[in-house]
Amino acid sequence: MAAVFPQLRSLLYRPWALAMLAALASALLLFAASFALIMHQVQLSERQQMNASGERFLVRLEQVFGQLREGVDALQAQPVRHCGPQMMDALEKIGFDNRFVFEAAFIDGAQRCSNRRGKDVASLGRPPDIQGSTYSYWLNTTTQRNDNWAALMLGRGPFRVSTSRGHLSDVVDLPAGGSLLVVLDQGRRAIPVLGSEQPWPPASGWRADAVDALQVTSDRLIYRMSTKSPDFQLVLIAPRSKELPLFNTPLWLLFPVSLVVALCIGWLVLQLITQRRSMGGELHGALRRGELQVLYQPIFDLSNRRCVGAEALVRWRRPDGTLTSPELFIPLAEHSGQIRQITDFVLQQSLEQLSHLLRANPHLYISVNLAACDVTVPRIGEVVARLLSIYRVAPEQIAFEVTERSLIDVDVARENLQALRDVGHTVLIDDFGTGYCSLAYLQSLPVDCLKIDKAFIDALGDDVESSGVAPHIIRMAHALDLRVIAEGIEHEAQALLLESEGVDYGQGWLFAQALNARQFKELITKGRRRAGRRAGDEA
Repeated sequence: MAAVFPQLRSLLYRPWALAMLAALASALLLFAASFALIMHQVQLSERQQMNASGERFLVRLEQVFGQLREGVDALQAQPVRHCGPQMMDALEKIGFDNRFVFEAAFIDGAQRCSNRRGKDVASLGRPPDIQGSTYSYWLNTTTQRNDNWAALMLGRGPFRVSTSRGHLSDVVDLPAGGSLLVVLDQGRRAIPVLGSEQPWPPASGWRADAVDALQVTSDRLIYRMSTKSPDFQLVLIAPRSKELPLFNTPLWLLFPVSLVVALCIGWLVLQLITQRRSMGGELHGALRRGELQVLYQPIFDLSNRRCVGAEALVRWRRPDGTLTSPELFIPLAEHSGQIRQITDFVLQQSLEQLSHLLRANPHLYISVNLAACDVTVPRIGEVVARLLSIYRVAPEQIAFEVTERSLIDVDVARENLQALRDVGHTVLIDDFGTGYCSLAYLQSLPVDCLKIDKAFIDALGDDVESSGVAPHIIRMAHALDLRVIAEGIEHEAQALLLESEGVDYGQGWLFAQALNARQFKELITKGRRRAGRRAGDEA
């Protein structure tokens, strides 16, 4: 089993394997999303069709009930009460005048007659299914599947008026396997008017007191039609579709589109990995070819605007003259382990270029950024000790900056940073406020100075939410007896405000941009000469 992991790791480290894995994962995710969208659309379409069918049935039922009531009321109002020519004329007139009246009949004891001459009207004599105060209702008067048989009958006194299945279903067809039900006994019993019998009440998901007209259970669509009668409810019920629409919806195009997108994602991953690997190789070559250079961002005392040191910054200038952003190659170097070489290079270059300047100006220092891998091991202390011995520079003139994000293991970091401080190096927390370093950790760490991130400096006086962060950090640093450096100062107003808040030092384009070694030496030399002239003038 142990041998499997190295093989798997070796496989996944290959660009093509990673690209195929990304494409496969993307395809599965996109296919799942497409399938879910199609199912949602199918269910939505199913509901819309059921709503439409229910609304059309409701309109037709209102028309049918209206004509049945008018017909039976007209028969009840006429004086004839026996089967004869006058009665037959009255019954036929009701059938002619009302489109939805299929049969009009008179039943009084042994007397039974209907406008459908010669037809058996014996079934019209059974007890009603619903007995109202004015009207009686007969439902599903025959079980034969024939549009010309009565499906709904209304009675008043000795008169019966019915409609046929054809009149109910000529506007809209029943859904496949569906039924039009009349629900009785407070929802406990249902009689089909159209379609086959349905299990009632539904096994699960059905709520008799629900407000919505359409209810969806696990296997049924149930559309309730509003009626004015409290004695019954009209319900259209149909089974839910269990089959997917096969290639009859444009949404199925999502699958080939998803496949194309997944292949594009795989191709992009391949390009990014190849580019990253290529950049990693180029970075290794850049270290050998000397394409990396060190620039120095001067740091000034805000009280007298005197340069007290500089932060060493590494830059990668390609042979064609283009600069590669540190935000691009530094994370790559940290991931590949080349950051150690870069840190050593920055220390070597800083001392090689500025050792004479540092020896001549004991107050001057250079700060070097440390990565997380340098904080967790004592290696950097050995490297800097050897270089300081070679270039005869005091440890106090080399400071080290660490970010909050590099303090992964606080206990180990505390031990290694304390070792650097014991030798004489200054330790700074860079970009303070952007990581997760708590006050408790800060109190326990061997730190001399905090550097406030440029984002908080930019917010001074502008961003109401963030403008109070920098003063808070300053007060916290003073409470812990720490010095403060503000990064990214670009305006005189910022410098004056920070100085009034008690910030000790600042760096930014207000004072100077990043300089090469020669420019930095000139800055220090000119500053020293100006200071000498002012002293002589005062003398």
